[in-house]
Amino acid sequence: MQKDITERKLLEEQLAHQAFHDPLTDLPNRALFLDRLSHALKRSKRRGDKVAVLFMDLDNFKVTNDSLGHEVGDDLLIEVAGRLSQCLRPTDTAARLGGDEFVVLLEDIEDTNEANRVAKRIAETLRLPLYIEGHELSVTTSIGIAFGGSDEDLPGSLLRNADLAMYRAKEAGKNSQAMFESGMDVRALKRLRLEEDLRRALEREEFRVYYQPEVSLENDRIVGFEALVRWEHPERGLVPPLEFIPLAEETGLIVPLGQWVLEEACRQTREWQELYSGSADPLPIISVNLSARQFKQPDLAETIAQVLRKNGLEPRSLILEITESMMVTDVDSIIATLQELRELGVRIAIDDFGTGYSSLAYLKRLPVDYLKIDRSFVDGLGRDPTDKGLVSAALTLAHTLGLEAVAEGVETADQLAHLRELGCKLAQGYYFWKPSPSERASELLAARFPP
Repeated sequence: MQKDITERKLLEEQLAHQAFHDPLTDLPNRALFLDRLSHALKRSKRRGDKVAVLFMDLDNFKVTNDSLGHEVGDDLLIEVAGRLSQCLRPTDTAARLGGDEFVVLLEDIEDTNEANRVAKRIAETLRLPLYIEGHELSVTTSIGIAFGGSDEDLPGSLLRNADLAMYRAKEAGKNSQAMFESGMDVRALKRLRLEEDLRRALEREEFRVYYQPEVSLENDRIVGFEALVRWEHPERGLVPPLEFIPLAEETGLIVPLGQWVLEEACRQTREWQELYSGSADPLPIISVNLSARQFKQPDLAETIAQVLRKNGLEPRSLILEITESMMVTDVDSIIATLQELRELGVRIAIDDFGTGYSSLAYLKRLPVDYLKIDRSFVDGLGRDPTDKGLVSAALTLAHTLGLEAVAEGVETADQLAHLRELGCKLAQGYYFWKPSPSERASELLAARFPP
Protein backbone atom coordinates (compact mmCIF):
# COMPACT_ATOMS: atom_id res chain seq x y z
CA MET A 1 0.00 0.00 0.00
CA GLN A 2 1.15 3.52 -0.71
CA LYS A 3 -0.33 6.99 -0.23
CA ASP A 4 0.69 10.33 -1.72
CA ILE A 5 1.20 12.75 1.21
CA THR A 6 2.74 15.56 -0.86
CA GLU A 7 -0.22 17.86 -0.31
CA ARG A 8 -0.15 17.23 3.45
CA LYS A 9 3.57 17.91 3.64
CA LEU A 10 3.18 21.14 1.68
CA LEU A 11 0.40 22.21 4.03
CA GLU A 12 2.56 21.39 7.07
CA GLU A 13 5.41 23.44 5.62
CA GLN A 14 3.04 26.30 4.90
CA LEU A 15 1.65 26.24 8.43
CA ALA A 16 5.15 26.09 9.89
CA HIS A 17 6.17 29.07 7.77
CA GLN A 18 3.11 31.06 8.84
CA ALA A 19 3.80 30.30 12.49
CA PHE A 20 7.21 31.93 12.34
CA HIS A 21 6.80 34.70 9.76
CA ASP A 22 4.99 38.02 9.63
CA PRO A 23 1.96 37.70 7.31
CA LEU A 24 2.36 41.20 5.83
CA THR A 25 6.10 41.45 5.10
CA ASP A 26 7.02 37.72 5.20
CA LEU A 27 9.92 38.61 7.50
CA PRO A 28 10.63 36.41 10.54
CA ASN A 29 8.37 37.22 13.50
CA ARG A 30 9.29 37.64 17.17
CA ALA A 31 9.35 33.90 17.92
CA LEU A 32 11.70 33.06 15.05
CA PHE A 33 13.88 36.10 15.75
CA LEU A 34 14.35 35.14 19.41
CA ASP A 35 15.19 31.57 18.36
CA ARG A 36 17.84 32.78 15.92
CA LEU A 37 19.17 35.23 18.50
CA SER A 38 19.47 32.40 21.03
CA HIS A 39 21.53 30.31 18.60
CA ALA A 40 23.62 33.36 17.60
CA LEU A 41 24.52 34.03 21.25
CA LYS A 42 25.65 30.43 21.70
CA ARG A 43 27.83 30.66 18.59
CA SER A 44 29.29 33.98 19.70
CA LYS A 45 30.36 32.47 23.03
CA ARG A 46 32.16 29.65 21.25
CA ARG A 47 33.86 31.97 18.75
CA GLY A 48 34.53 34.82 21.14
CA ASP A 49 32.89 37.47 18.93
CA LYS A 50 29.84 39.71 19.44
CA VAL A 51 26.31 40.00 18.18
CA ALA A 52 24.28 43.17 17.92
CA VAL A 53 20.53 43.75 17.98
CA LEU A 54 19.11 46.82 16.26
CA PHE A 55 15.60 47.77 17.38
CA MET A 56 13.88 50.10 14.90
CA ASP A 57 10.72 52.17 15.14
CA LEU A 58 9.49 54.26 12.20
CA ASP A 59 9.06 57.92 13.14
CA ASN A 60 5.55 59.35 12.82
CA PHE A 61 4.21 56.21 11.15
CA LYS A 62 0.84 56.59 12.89
CA VAL A 63 0.39 60.04 11.35
CA THR A 64 0.98 58.57 7.88
CA ASN A 65 -1.29 55.61 8.60
CA ASP A 66 -4.12 57.80 9.92
CA SER A 67 -3.89 60.48 7.25
CA LEU A 68 -3.33 58.34 4.14
CA GLY A 69 -5.11 55.14 5.17
CA HIS A 70 -4.10 51.67 6.31
CA GLU A 71 -3.56 50.36 2.78
CA VAL A 72 -0.86 52.97 2.19
CA GLY A 73 0.53 52.18 5.65
CA ASP A 74 0.73 48.47 4.83
CA ASP A 75 2.43 49.15 1.49
CA LEU A 76 4.89 51.40 3.29
CA LEU A 77 5.77 48.62 5.75
CA ILE A 78 6.30 46.16 2.88
CA GLU A 79 8.65 48.63 1.16
CA VAL A 80 10.54 49.20 4.42
CA ALA A 81 10.96 45.43 4.87
CA GLY A 82 12.36 45.11 1.37
CA ARG A 83 14.83 47.95 1.78
CA LEU A 84 15.86 46.66 5.20
CA SER A 85 16.74 43.24 3.81
CA GLN A 86 18.85 44.86 1.08
CA CYS A 87 21.07 46.49 3.73
CA LEU A 88 22.06 43.23 5.40
CA ARG A 89 24.40 40.29 4.82
CA PRO A 90 23.01 36.79 4.16
CA THR A 91 24.02 35.81 7.70
CA ASP A 92 22.03 38.64 9.32
CA THR A 93 18.33 38.53 10.20
CA ALA A 94 15.66 41.18 9.81
CA ALA A 95 12.31 40.66 11.54
CA ARG A 96 9.07 42.51 12.13
CA LEU A 97 7.75 42.47 15.67
CA GLY A 98 4.45 44.14 14.82
CA GLY A 99 3.13 47.57 13.93
CA ASP A 100 6.05 49.70 12.73
CA GLU A 101 8.66 47.92 14.85
CA PHE A 102 11.48 46.03 13.14
CA VAL A 103 14.57 44.34 14.57
CA VAL A 104 17.86 43.27 13.03
CA LEU A 105 20.31 40.64 14.26
CA LEU A 106 23.93 41.20 13.26
CA GLU A 107 26.33 38.31 13.85
CA ASP A 108 30.12 38.27 13.99
CA ILE A 109 30.40 41.96 14.91
CA GLU A 110 33.86 43.29 15.74
CA ASP A 111 32.95 46.49 17.60
CA THR A 112 30.31 49.16 18.15
CA ASN A 113 31.47 51.12 15.12
CA GLU A 114 30.45 48.33 12.78
CA ALA A 115 26.92 48.18 14.22
CA ASN A 116 26.66 51.97 14.03
CA ARG A 117 27.67 51.90 10.38
CA VAL A 118 24.95 49.37 9.59
CA ALA A 119 22.38 51.44 11.51
CA LYS A 120 23.32 54.57 9.57
CA ARG A 121 23.21 52.67 6.27
CA ILE A 122 19.70 51.46 7.10
CA ALA A 123 18.57 54.97 8.06
CA GLU A 124 19.98 56.47 4.85
CA THR A 125 18.37 53.77 2.70
CA LEU A 126 14.95 54.17 4.30
CA ARG A 127 15.14 57.96 3.96
CA LEU A 128 15.21 57.75 0.15
CA PRO A 129 11.83 58.79 -1.32
CA LEU A 130 9.09 56.17 -1.62
CA TYR A 131 6.22 56.47 -4.10
CA ILE A 132 3.04 54.77 -2.94
CA GLU A 133 -0.36 55.31 -4.58
CA GLY A 134 0.59 58.75 -5.84
CA HIS A 135 2.18 59.89 -2.57
CA GLU A 136 5.87 60.68 -2.16
CA LEU A 137 6.93 59.53 1.29
CA SER A 138 10.19 59.76 3.18
CA VAL A 139 10.76 57.43 6.12
CA THR A 140 12.92 58.24 9.11
CA THR A 141 13.58 55.80 11.90
CA SER A 142 14.84 55.73 15.49
CA ILE A 143 17.26 52.86 16.11
CA GLY A 144 18.42 51.39 19.42
CA ILE A 145 21.53 49.18 19.48
CA ALA A 146 22.47 46.54 22.09
CA PHE A 147 25.46 44.19 22.13
CA GLY A 148 25.64 40.60 23.36
CA GLY A 149 28.15 37.83 23.69
CA SER A 150 28.81 37.34 27.41
CA ASP A 151 27.64 34.34 29.44
CA GLU A 152 24.92 36.41 31.12
CA ASP A 153 23.23 37.57 27.91
CA LEU A 154 19.72 36.26 27.27
CA PRO A 155 17.75 36.79 24.05
CA GLY A 156 14.83 38.52 25.75
CA SER A 157 17.10 40.81 27.77
CA LEU A 158 19.14 41.80 24.73
CA LEU A 159 15.97 42.63 22.80
CA ARG A 160 14.66 44.68 25.73
CA ASN A 161 17.96 46.59 25.99
CA ALA A 162 17.80 47.49 22.29
CA ASP A 163 14.20 48.62 22.79
CA LEU A 164 15.27 50.89 25.67
CA ALA A 165 18.04 52.37 23.54
CA MET A 166 15.51 53.04 20.78
CA TYR A 167 13.43 55.13 23.18
CA ARG A 168 16.56 57.11 24.01
CA ALA A 169 16.98 57.79 20.28
CA LYS A 170 13.39 59.04 20.09
CA GLU A 171 13.93 61.29 23.10
CA ALA A 172 16.95 62.77 21.33
CA GLY A 173 14.69 64.03 18.55
CA LYS A 174 13.99 60.92 16.45
CA ASN A 175 15.78 60.07 13.19
CA SER A 176 18.83 58.99 15.17
CA GLN A 177 20.63 56.03 16.73
CA ALA A 178 21.45 55.32 20.38
CA MET A 179 23.54 52.65 22.10
CA PHE A 180 22.29 50.83 25.17
CA GLU A 181 24.01 51.95 28.37
CA SER A 182 23.69 50.73 31.92
CA GLY A 183 21.12 52.83 33.73
CA MET A 184 18.69 53.00 30.83
CA ASP A 185 16.56 50.37 32.53
CA VAL A 186 16.29 52.65 35.57
CA ARG A 187 15.11 55.51 33.37
CA ALA A 188 12.68 53.17 31.63
CA LEU A 189 11.19 52.22 35.00
CA LYS A 190 10.86 55.91 35.86
CA ARG A 191 9.10 56.51 32.55
CA LEU A 192 6.74 53.58 33.17
CA ARG A 193 5.83 54.97 36.59
CA LEU A 194 5.24 58.41 35.08
CA GLU A 195 2.93 56.86 32.49
CA GLU A 196 0.99 55.08 35.26
CA ASP A 197 0.74 58.35 37.21
CA LEU A 198 -0.42 60.12 34.05
CA ARG A 199 -3.26 57.64 33.53
CA ARG A 200 -4.33 57.96 37.17
CA ALA A 201 -4.10 61.75 36.95
CA LEU A 202 -6.75 61.76 34.22
CA GLU A 203 -9.04 59.64 36.40
CA ARG A 204 -8.40 61.73 39.53
CA GLU A 205 -8.64 65.08 37.71
CA GLU A 206 -5.20 66.29 38.81
CA PHE A 207 -4.86 68.56 35.78
CA ARG A 208 -5.66 72.24 35.73
CA VAL A 209 -5.93 74.80 32.97
CA TYR A 210 -3.69 77.83 33.34
CA TYR A 211 -4.37 80.96 31.32
CA GLN A 212 -1.80 83.29 29.76
CA PRO A 213 -3.16 86.65 28.58
CA GLU A 214 -2.79 87.82 25.01
CA VAL A 215 -2.36 91.59 24.94
CA SER A 216 -3.11 94.29 22.38
CA LEU A 217 0.02 96.41 21.93
CA GLU A 218 -2.13 99.34 20.81
CA ASN A 219 -3.74 99.87 24.23
CA ASP A 220 -2.10 97.25 26.56
CA ARG A 221 -5.50 95.62 27.12
CA ILE A 222 -6.12 91.89 27.50
CA VAL A 223 -7.96 90.61 24.43
CA GLY A 224 -7.97 86.92 25.30
CA PHE A 225 -6.10 84.02 26.86
CA GLU A 226 -4.18 80.96 25.76
CA ALA A 227 -5.22 77.83 27.65
CA LEU A 228 -2.23 75.78 28.90
CA VAL A 229 -2.50 72.48 30.76
CA ARG A 230 -0.66 71.97 34.05
CA TRP A 231 -0.32 68.78 36.09
CA GLU A 232 -0.57 69.28 39.83
CA HIS A 233 0.93 65.98 41.02
CA PRO A 234 -0.09 65.15 44.62
CA GLU A 235 3.52 64.32 45.59
CA ARG A 236 5.75 66.11 43.07
CA GLY A 237 3.80 69.33 42.76
CA LEU A 238 3.72 70.95 39.32
CA VAL A 239 5.16 68.55 36.72
CA PRO A 240 6.88 70.45 33.86
CA PRO A 241 4.84 70.22 30.63
CA LEU A 242 7.94 69.16 28.68
CA GLU A 243 8.09 66.09 30.92
CA PHE A 244 4.54 64.80 30.49
CA ILE A 245 3.21 66.27 27.21
CA PRO A 246 5.57 64.20 24.95
CA LEU A 247 4.66 61.09 26.95
CA ALA A 248 0.97 61.87 26.60
CA GLU A 249 1.47 62.25 22.84
CA GLU A 250 3.33 58.96 22.59
CA THR A 251 0.81 56.96 24.62
CA GLY A 252 -2.28 58.53 23.04
CA LEU A 253 -3.39 60.00 26.37
CA ILE A 254 -3.08 63.43 24.77
CA VAL A 255 -6.48 62.88 23.11
CA PRO A 256 -8.60 62.64 26.30
CA LEU A 257 -6.36 65.21 27.99
CA GLY A 258 -6.72 67.64 25.08
CA GLN A 259 -10.47 67.10 25.04
CA TRP A 260 -10.69 67.94 28.74
CA VAL A 261 -8.60 71.12 28.27
CA LEU A 262 -10.82 72.21 25.38
CA GLU A 263 -14.03 71.72 27.35
CA GLU A 264 -12.72 73.40 30.50
CA ALA A 265 -11.29 76.37 28.58
CA CYS A 266 -14.56 76.89 26.69
CA ARG A 267 -16.60 76.61 29.89
CA GLN A 268 -14.41 79.16 31.68
CA THR A 269 -14.43 81.57 28.75
CA ARG A 270 -18.23 81.45 28.53
CA GLU A 271 -18.40 82.16 32.27
CA TRP A 272 -16.21 85.25 31.83
CA GLN A 273 -18.23 86.44 28.85
CA GLU A 274 -21.51 86.16 30.77
CA LEU A 275 -19.97 88.05 33.69
CA TYR A 276 -18.98 91.00 31.48
CA SER A 277 -21.70 90.76 28.83
CA GLY A 278 -22.86 94.32 29.52
CA SER A 279 -19.46 95.84 28.74
CA ALA A 280 -18.88 97.95 25.65
CA ASP A 281 -15.38 96.44 25.28
CA PRO A 282 -14.82 93.24 23.26
CA LEU A 283 -15.25 90.13 25.39
CA PRO A 284 -12.27 87.82 25.97
CA ILE A 285 -11.58 84.97 23.53
CA ILE A 286 -9.69 81.73 24.15
CA SER A 287 -6.88 79.95 22.29
CA VAL A 288 -6.52 76.18 22.70
CA ASN A 289 -3.70 74.02 21.33
CA LEU A 290 -4.53 70.95 19.25
CA SER A 291 -2.06 68.07 19.35
CA ALA A 292 -1.12 66.15 16.22
CA ARG A 293 -3.18 63.17 17.40
CA GLN A 294 -6.22 65.32 18.08
CA PHE A 295 -5.93 66.97 14.69
CA LYS A 296 -5.95 63.58 12.94
CA GLN A 297 -9.27 62.51 14.50
CA PRO A 298 -11.77 61.93 11.68
CA ASP A 299 -14.61 63.48 13.73
CA LEU A 300 -12.62 66.49 14.94
CA ALA A 301 -14.99 69.15 13.54
CA GLU A 302 -18.06 67.50 15.09
CA THR A 303 -16.23 67.10 18.42
CA ILE A 304 -15.40 70.83 18.45
CA ALA A 305 -18.99 71.70 17.52
CA GLN A 306 -20.35 69.59 20.40
CA VAL A 307 -18.04 71.30 22.91
CA LEU A 308 -19.15 74.74 21.70
CA ARG A 309 -22.83 73.80 21.90
CA LYS A 310 -22.44 72.23 25.32
CA ASN A 311 -20.83 75.36 26.77
CA GLY A 312 -22.84 77.93 24.82
CA LEU A 313 -19.70 79.54 23.42
CA GLU A 314 -19.79 81.41 20.13
CA PRO A 315 -17.42 79.75 17.60
CA ARG A 316 -15.68 83.11 16.90
CA SER A 317 -14.56 83.15 20.54
CA LEU A 318 -12.41 80.02 20.01
CA ILE A 319 -9.01 79.97 18.34
CA LEU A 320 -7.49 76.54 17.66
CA GLU A 321 -3.70 76.48 17.51
CA ILE A 322 -1.76 73.95 15.44
CA THR A 323 2.02 73.79 15.18
CA GLU A 324 3.78 74.50 11.92
CA SER A 325 5.53 71.09 12.03
CA MET A 326 2.15 69.30 11.82
CA MET A 327 1.72 70.51 8.25
CA VAL A 328 4.68 68.85 6.54
CA THR A 329 2.77 65.90 5.07
CA ASP A 330 -0.48 65.49 3.13
CA VAL A 331 -1.22 69.19 2.81
CA ASP A 332 -4.50 68.63 0.95
CA SER A 333 -5.92 66.58 3.84
CA ILE A 334 -4.78 69.21 6.35
CA ILE A 335 -6.40 72.00 4.34
CA ALA A 336 -9.65 70.02 4.17
CA THR A 337 -9.68 69.59 7.97
CA LEU A 338 -8.90 73.26 8.54
CA GLN A 339 -11.67 74.22 6.15
CA GLU A 340 -14.15 72.10 8.12
CA LEU A 341 -13.14 73.90 11.30
CA ARG A 342 -13.38 77.30 9.65
CA GLU A 343 -16.89 76.46 8.45
CA LEU A 344 -17.86 76.01 12.11
CA GLY A 345 -16.87 79.62 12.66
CA VAL A 346 -13.80 78.99 14.82
CA ARG A 347 -10.50 80.65 13.96
CA ILE A 348 -7.14 78.96 13.33
CA ALA A 349 -3.63 79.96 14.40
CA ILE A 350 -0.29 78.52 13.29
CA ASP A 351 1.75 78.21 16.48
CA ASP A 352 5.57 78.40 16.79
CA PHE A 353 5.79 79.93 13.33
CA GLY A 354 9.34 79.92 11.98
CA THR A 355 10.45 76.64 13.59
CA GLY A 356 8.85 74.22 11.11
CA TYR A 357 9.14 73.68 7.40
CA SER A 358 6.50 75.94 5.89
CA SER A 359 6.45 76.39 2.15
CA LEU A 360 5.03 79.65 0.88
CA ALA A 361 3.49 77.67 -1.97
CA TYR A 362 0.96 76.08 0.36
CA LEU A 363 1.06 78.50 3.29
CA LYS A 364 -1.03 80.91 1.24
CA ARG A 365 -3.57 78.10 0.69
CA LEU A 366 -4.09 77.39 4.37
CA PRO A 367 -7.38 78.72 5.78
CA VAL A 368 -5.86 80.30 8.89
CA ASP A 369 -6.29 83.59 10.76
CA TYR A 370 -3.19 84.02 12.93
CA LEU A 371 0.57 83.48 12.80
CA LYS A 372 2.18 83.13 16.23
CA ILE A 373 5.85 84.08 15.92
CA ASP A 374 8.00 81.69 17.92
CA ARG A 375 9.67 82.93 21.09
CA SER A 376 13.11 81.91 19.83
CA PHE A 377 13.02 84.85 17.39
CA VAL A 378 11.47 87.32 19.83
CA ASP A 379 14.17 86.49 22.38
CA GLY A 380 16.91 88.01 20.21
CA LEU A 381 15.19 91.36 19.60
CA GLY A 382 17.51 94.16 20.65
CA ARG A 383 20.54 91.85 20.63
CA ASP A 384 20.59 90.01 17.34
CA PRO A 385 19.92 91.96 14.11
CA THR A 386 19.11 88.66 12.37
CA ASP A 387 16.19 87.99 14.71
CA LYS A 388 14.86 91.49 14.16
CA GLY A 389 14.95 90.87 10.43
CA LEU A 390 13.19 87.51 10.82
CA VAL A 391 10.44 88.95 13.02
CA SER A 392 10.00 91.81 10.55
CA ALA A 393 9.74 89.31 7.68
CA ALA A 394 7.18 87.22 9.58
CA LEU A 395 5.07 90.30 10.30
CA THR A 396 5.23 91.37 6.65
CA LEU A 397 4.24 87.87 5.54
CA ALA A 398 1.30 87.81 7.96
CA HIS A 399 0.06 91.21 6.81
CA THR A 400 0.49 90.26 3.14
CA LEU A 401 -1.63 87.14 3.70
CA GLY A 402 -4.23 89.13 5.63
CA LEU A 403 -3.43 87.41 8.94
CA GLU A 404 -3.00 88.70 12.47
CA ALA A 405 0.47 88.19 13.98
CA VAL A 406 1.05 87.35 17.63
CA ALA A 407 4.53 87.57 19.16
CA GLU A 408 5.20 84.86 21.74
CA GLY A 409 7.65 84.88 24.64
CA VAL A 410 7.91 88.64 25.28
CA GLU A 411 9.99 89.02 28.45
CA THR A 412 11.57 92.49 28.39
CA ALA A 413 10.58 96.10 27.75
CA ASP A 414 13.23 96.25 25.01
CA GLN A 415 11.62 93.36 23.13
CA LEU A 416 8.24 95.04 23.47
CA ALA A 417 9.59 98.33 22.12
CA HIS A 418 11.04 96.60 19.06
CA LEU A 419 7.77 94.76 18.39
CA ARG A 420 5.84 98.03 18.51
CA GLU A 421 8.39 99.60 16.20
CA LEU A 422 7.92 96.73 13.72
CA GLY A 423 4.15 97.12 13.79
CA CYS A 424 3.20 94.04 15.80
CA LYS A 425 -0.25 94.42 17.35
CA LEU A 426 -0.62 91.34 19.60
CA ALA A 427 1.76 89.68 22.03
CA GLN A 428 2.02 87.41 25.05
CA GLY A 429 4.78 86.50 27.46
CA TYR A 430 6.13 86.77 30.98
CA TYR A 431 6.65 90.52 30.57
CA PHE A 432 2.89 90.88 30.82
CA TRP A 433 1.82 87.88 32.91
CA LYS A 434 2.83 84.29 33.47
CA PRO A 435 0.29 81.49 32.87
CA SER A 436 -1.98 81.55 35.93
CA PRO A 437 -4.88 79.57 37.39
CA SER A 438 -8.39 80.69 36.49
CA GLU A 439 -8.73 82.59 39.78
CA ARG A 440 -5.79 84.87 38.94
CA ALA A 441 -6.97 85.27 35.33
CA SER A 442 -10.37 86.34 36.67
CA GLU A 443 -8.67 89.03 38.77
CA LEU A 444 -6.87 90.33 35.67
CA LEU A 445 -10.16 90.51 33.79
CA ALA A 446 -11.86 92.27 36.69
CA ALA A 447 -9.21 95.00 36.42
CA ARG A 448 -9.96 95.32 32.71
CA PHE A 449 -13.73 95.49 33.27
CA PRO A 450 -14.15 97.75 36.32
CA PRO A 451 -17.65 97.86 37.80
